[in-house]
Amino acid sequence: MKYKFTGKTKVVFGRKLKQIQSTKSFGIIAKGEIGGYIESKKNLSVSGNAWVSGDARVYGNARVSGNARVSGNARVSGNAWVSGNAWVYGDAWVYGDAWVSGDARVYGNARVYGNARIRTTVINLIASCEFNITAYDRYIQFGCYLHTITEWQKILKLKKKYREDCSSDESYKQCRKALRFVIDILRSKR
Repeated sequence: MKYKFTGKTKVVFGRKLKQIQSTKSFGIIAKGEIGGYIESKKNLSVSGNAWVSGDARVYGNARVSGNARVSGNARVSGNAWVSGNAWVYGDAWVYGDAWVSGDARVYGNARVYGNARIRTTVINLIASCEFNITAYDRYIQFGCYLHTITEWQKILKLKKKYREDCSSDESYKQCRKALRFVIDILRSKR
């Protein structure tokens, strides 16, 4: 068993949730680390590196497994599953019969419910470019700009597009190079 109950509880929608604590080190979790809240042992797999932390709550028939993480104030309930390398964090809720899997990230105030299925590959690159580049299956976010792969390919053909956002010509060249690199990775996965 990789976790135990601390004895601290919370009642949420009439359900008694129990705080967890790791009993051994695994993944990035240290032995003795205090976790979030689950209703029963069926909510958090004892195999893999899955973990619930912060004030996150998992209850009902919901399940967190694989290397998945649920943290912050996130809620996973109903018959929802979070698995693979997926992360649910912030104030996000996953409920109903929804599944979040693969390398998907659900965060902020997002709500995933019903029969929704979210599975994606996310690449987050902090290159020698001054902006974060986050790539999803079909989209790439560069700083605050979000476009499809095809749109970015067209934009890269325009020599000065978004140049004003970079602090120097060298930074602009590095950002364009990083974008091309991410596009090549995503295209190779198709």
